[in-house]
Amino acid sequence: MDFLSKKARAIAPYTAGEQPRDRKYIKLNTNENPYPPSRAAAEALRVFHEDDLRRYPSPDADGLREAIARAHGVKPENVFCGNGSDEVLALSFPAFFDGDGAGACFADITYSFYEVFARFFGIPQVIVPLRADFTLDLSAMRAARCRGYYIANPNAPTGVGIGRAQMEQFIASVPDRLVILDEAYMDFFGESCVPLTARYENVLVVRTFSKSYALAGIRCGYAVGNAALIAGLRCMKDCFNSYPVDAVAQAVCCAAVADKPYYDGVIARVVAERERLRAALCSRGFTVPESRANFLFAGRAKVSARAIYEGLKEAGVLVRHWNRPVICDFVRITVGTREQDEALLAALDRILADHSA
Repeated sequence: MDFLSKKARAIAPYTAGEQPRDRKYIKLNTNENPYPPSRAAAEALRVFHEDDLRRYPSPDADGLREAIARAHGVKPENVFCGNGSDEVLALSFPAFFDGDGAGACFADITYSFYEVFARFFGIPQVIVPLRADFTLDLSAMRAARCRGYYIANPNAPTGVGIGRAQMEQFIASVPDRLVILDEAYMDFFGESCVPLTARYENVLVVRTFSKSYALAGIRCGYAVGNAALIAGLRCMKDCFNSYPVDAVAQAVCCAAVADKPYYDGVIARVVAERERLRAALCSRGFTVPESRANFLFAGRAKVSARAIYEGLKEAGVLVRHWNRPVICDFVRITVGTREQDEALLAALDRILADHSA
């Protein structure tokens, strides 16, 4: 007897980066930060009071919202917290789009969860292809018939970023459409549109603690926007789970947000290593778009991306590969420590040599 719904039988879920356990790998496939969280965040976890575990957390993460608001120069009512930015993005679909409406517009090559969420909630999709150089065609998006947009900036998996000035021009040109900016990797770019949320009511910025804050294991994300948009997210949240951000996550993330000097240093180290690694890959014949994230998109060498992915995995280095049109010739490589990246390059040299023999 099949008890699954038609949706459960038919929908294709999001596929996360592989997490094999058969051996120890250098993990450069899921864009995790190679450096640890700040000592302040670790200390907040260490001193967390066990009595707080038996009590429900603040349903709206009030203390964390206040900490995030201080960090971004906004008010707490302009901040929404969720169980990872993926949950925030998921709640935004039913909060702002209707199944019988004009739908949500996003690029053909971008974070694949947008398509999954749209199908899950029955929201029409309007897909706009990236240009040949992997840049986002904002003119084509503006011309699309839709209710709003999902724009990953910097984009994933390409790493290409759009500056704040250009992004503001786009936002201002579509005042009757909602622009949801997924800034998961923005700290490695430094062109956040959070300041624009005070001037434009049609922009919502979604961010995460998983990347620059090195807290992927905590699962916490947030959105910044005007109070009406935040209220819409809160309404959807309370229809699913009134307590999405646990007390431990709230305490640790509050401490992390307050430790800006430490994270500024981590971001600078990642960015410097990103540029060094990109130059090394280009010197080996790879095409690598200029990245504004903590990863690089590399391909079109003399060896297929699939062969590179498989060869690296055999050598104990994990990268990400998608067997789909347009991007099947590329692998996505998370920027690691210098030592990790040197191991990657050494393995790549062996692979390239084997295929040129």
